[in-house]
Formats: sequence, C-alpha cells, structure tokens
Amino acid sequence: MADVRRIQVSGGSDGNAEGGNSAYLLPDRGVLVDPGPPTESAWDRLHDGITAAGLALADIDHVLVTHWHADHTGNAARLHEAADATLAMHAHDAPLVADYAAERERRLDRDAATLERWGVPADQIATLVDFDSPSPVPDSVPVRELTDGGSVAGIEVVHTPGHTAGHAAFVLDDVGFVGDAVLRTCTPNVGGGDTRQDDPLTAYRRTLSRLEARVEVARPGHGESFPLASRVAELRAHHRERSGRALAALAAVEPATPWALAERLFGEMAGYHVKFGAGEAFAHLEHLRHAGLVSRIDDDPLVYGTDHDGSMDPAEAGVAAWDSEVPN
Repeated sequence: MADVRRIQVSGGSDGNAEGGNSAYLLPDRGVLVDPGPPTESAWDRLHDGITAAGLALADIDHVLVTHWHADHTGNAARLHEAADATLAMHAHDAPLVADYAAERERRLDRDAATLERWGVPADQIATLVDFDSPSPVPDSVPVRELTDGGSVAGIEVVHTPGHTAGHAAFVLDDVGFVGDAVLRTCTPNVGGGDTRQDDPLTAYRRTLSRLEARVEVARPGHGESFPLASRVAELRAHHRERSGRALAALAAVEPATPWALAERLFGEMAGYHVKFGAGEAFAHLEHLRHAGLVSRIDDDPLVYGTDHDGSMDPAEAGVAAWDSEVPN
C-alpha cells in the first residue's frame, strides 16, 4: 500500500462546512496533491507536514491540483517555485491557474453574463462580483496540462467534472484523491462552482459512476478519508430527491428562471450562495430538460416550463429522471 500523509493545511472552520483543506503527500513518489489556500498559515502547515515526513521542499517533484478553486491552488505556484517541481492540472482547469490574472477577468465577465442569463437581479450580480476578491498568487505560472487516462509518477488522472469543468481525481491502486468531487458530509456544489458547464449535473452523474468503478477509499479535499461507495449512494439519493423537488417547484410556479426556482428551493441567498443556488437550480433544470420533463421557453434570460405527460406526480417524475440512463 502506498505511503500517504495527510496534511491539514487550514483550520477546521476555514471556508468550507466540511472543514479545513487536506493536502496529501506521497513521500516515495515526490508528489503533493492540493497544497491549499494562499495564506501564510497554510504554507507553514504544509512546510511542517513535508518536514515531518522526513523530506525537504526540494524532494517534491510534482504538485498535482484537483481543480482551480483558490483553496486548493493557492499555494501551488509557491510550492512549484520553492521545490522546482512540476505543477500539473487537468487541461480544462489549468488555464485558470497558468494565466491567472487574465483568466480571472474573463471569469468575472463570464460569471456576470451567466448570472444575468439565469435571471439573477443586477444588484445581486454586482455585489457578488465585488465580493470576488483576487487571490495573492502570481499572474502566471507554468502548468502541465493533464488529460483523462494519463499518469504522473504512476498515479492515474481521472477527469471528474461537475464541481468544475476540469476537476480531476488522482487514483493510485484503489485510493482516489478526489478533491471536492465527493466530500464526506457536504454535498459538493454542482453548477455554481464553474459557470463554463452547459449540463453540469449529467457530467457529475458520470463522475460518480467513474469514481465508483475505480475507487474504494476516497481522500477528499476537506476532512478525513472515507469509503467511497456508501457516500456515492448518499449523493445519488440527495440529487434524486432534489430533482423531484425542483420539478415539483417548477410545476407550481412555471414559467421560471433558474434564479426564481432557486429562491423557491433555497429561500433568501447572499454572497457566493447566489451563484451556488442559481447554479444548482440551473443544473437540475438542464438535467430534467435532457430527461424530457422540462423545456426551455426562452434563452435570454433562461426560462423553463414543465414538459412531462402528467402520468405521475411531478416530484415522482423528477426522481425517476435521476434513475434514467446517463447519456454518454
């Protein structure tokens, strides 16, 4: 069994209901997965964890990052420079770190345009964009782009989109470093964490199936490791129920934008929850649309109506949509 050291690089209450960030050191391979947020305290914990394993920074050859969010990538460039290590991510997420300054501006513009298309009010969009402060990271850094099925130091790259478009898990034997694709107690946001995705929930369904086929023990981006299969079953049950709730809510108020549906599902939202709530509603609406239960009435802003045949209760129909075959 591979030697894996978990390093908790941020505190248990930092930024995520699941807890602080987990970095993973594989001493025998010179690999560090998800070095954590761009704070001095996280850097000190990371450095101390590497030292406690009997290594120097120079012994790190590869820095692998599961996805572009700052709490996972923030120390990546610093570790890359200090260790003279290769920084690597899936090709779909790599540009957001490799060309951070320019991509951040593009991302903010994209987020604002997408939120407007989802029906979010202009004042909420402006507040959210203002709230999105820049990370203290380099404007650019070399990043090796990875693809599904590739490998780094004998560790397989598995593309696991849904939370972000280029989320990747790194699999060694039956252990998966799964980032935020699967968390132990929280449900990863699908839809709002990356506005580049057209059908994020269908992508996430494929991700759960791919991970279930390859991984027995999950090492997540937050918290301790856990058996994967039982948690995947819980996540499927969660989204199955939410699809039912989404379709029933839409049937009660149709037509509706993703934002209007999010307000009905989640109530009042502020800060990042605006993007996460509207994105989650959009993800379920698109999933239901591809299942033939919802149709788009308008494209700008997006407006949806129900389109099922009435043979069963809307909530039951939404649940059944989750059990349909996942399209390739």
